[in-house]
Amino acid sequence: MVSPAPIPAPTRESAGLRARLTIPVLAYCGILMAVMQTVVVPLLPDLPRLTGSSQATVSWMVTASLLSGAVLTPVLGRAGDMYGKRRVLLLSFALMAAGSVICALTSQIGILIAARALQGAASSVVPLSISILRDELPPQRRGSAVALMSSTVGIGAALGLPAAAMIIQYADWHVMFWATAVLGVTGVALIRWAVPESPVREPGRFDVTGALGLAAGLTCLLLAVSQGGQWGWGSTRIVGLFLAAVVVLGLWWRQQLRAERPLVDLRLVSRPSVGLAHVAALLTGFAFYANSLVTAQLVQAPKASGYGLGLSIVQTGLCLLPGGITMLLFSPLSARISEARGPRITLALGAAVIAAGYAVRIGNSHALWMIIVGATVVATGTTLAYSALPALILRAVPAAQTASANGVNVLMRTIGQATSSAAVAAVLVHHTSLVGSVPVPTLHGYLLAFGVAGAVALAAGAVALTIPGGPDSAAPGHPEPGLSDSDRHPGALKPAVPAVPGDPDPEDPRRARRAPRPVADEALEGA
Repeated sequence: MVSPAPIPAPTRESAGLRARLTIPVLAYCGILMAVMQTVVVPLLPDLPRLTGSSQATVSWMVTASLLSGAVLTPVLGRAGDMYGKRRVLLLSFALMAAGSVICALTSQIGILIAARALQGAASSVVPLSISILRDELPPQRRGSAVALMSSTVGIGAALGLPAAAMIIQYADWHVMFWATAVLGVTGVALIRWAVPESPVREPGRFDVTGALGLAAGLTCLLLAVSQGGQWGWGSTRIVGLFLAAVVVLGLWWRQQLRAERPLVDLRLVSRPSVGLAHVAALLTGFAFYANSLVTAQLVQAPKASGYGLGLSIVQTGLCLLPGGITMLLFSPLSARISEARGPRITLALGAAVIAAGYAVRIGNSHALWMIIVGATVVATGTTLAYSALPALILRAVPAAQTASANGVNVLMRTIGQATSSAAVAAVLVHHTSLVGSVPVPTLHGYLLAFGVAGAVALAAGAVALTIPGGPDSAAPGHPEPGLSDSDRHPGALKPAVPAVPGDPDPEDPRRARRAPRPVADEALEGA
């Protein structure tokens, strides 16, 4: 593959400004992606009336985005490693903005669901951005920037719910999608202006067969997990989907091991430093998602239930807002802990804090201020855990595979969240009582859900402590975790290119190399 043509050097002033805005622009994109995922939640109770469809059909407004995001995140991550991370980031964000425009122009539920599936492409924003930060930032700035990028998922979710609720309450519901469309187009323009294209590429042909196989297997798996409660866990459809997922993913696994340039490097995943980080991501995603999911239902429960507060959706969003602010404030601290003790300790600490937050929720879920405190503690632990996960991946994989590896890590979080949603729904369905003539979950059901989430968080912490943390966990060609040759020797212009399985010569001239960018690097050092 021919290396891309070098980008003309900008002036010192423009390079300095763009370098300083790269991190804020990527953080903005991550927050907007998370906002996009949550804006439909306040609409769900009214969408059957607004679109003339059933509640079951309307639920696909969430499911479609979940499925497409889970499928596209590892695929677009791999495409970013091969064809340019900034290029694929622009594509994913443009698809999100296009989906918002389509949602703003229609009330047809079929078109709305298709547009939401289009928006799911934005789920790849975080792994692509983290990979860009690894390639562009000096080591002393990389940790805090990656921690902030990881926290944008929780920050955006906390901001999106109350903002969308207020728009829906005081304006037509289409206005909400027009707002996200404008923000999305703004994001595309900012990416084009402030985000540089990473010169780190992995040459080869894209694994189309692997992408289709992964898409089919994940669709069957996540569809079964997300719809099991509604269709019945013992129904023919759900059992058939689970069996199909096992067969398809098994065949996909075999194909990936034989492929010369696989979509997912399973030999890399099999290394403990990578595979255990993915397991921890799945468990952390499960534990994190139960917080906002259960809290929102608990505080909106009617007062006649004996424990509910009867809050509106806007008030519910405001209850979760302190957690989002905390995530923003604690992301620099998580980076410092990782630098001092290592990311696996940060991950274990974050999991322990999440469990402590659920212990607070179990101890007192009657007083509003205690509910907010417990939810904020869980959010704090999530910040620590989510900032450590990409740091573990960056230390353990070659530079040319960071986007795809982080995409798989985000995929595992998504599977964890989907599983959490199904588990919480199953617990609450089996613990209900009638308030008037309406079935409402009991307080015991909510406390049991908190207990399950806390136990899973402790399991995530135990897995974190088993992740290798020494130099042996570094990727081949990186004797110091997280550092390339250019990091250890500032005068070098060419970083070490890790060997790729099947490539006998890591110095093959076809492999991409970092081009000198002295002005931008100087601006980054001074930022």
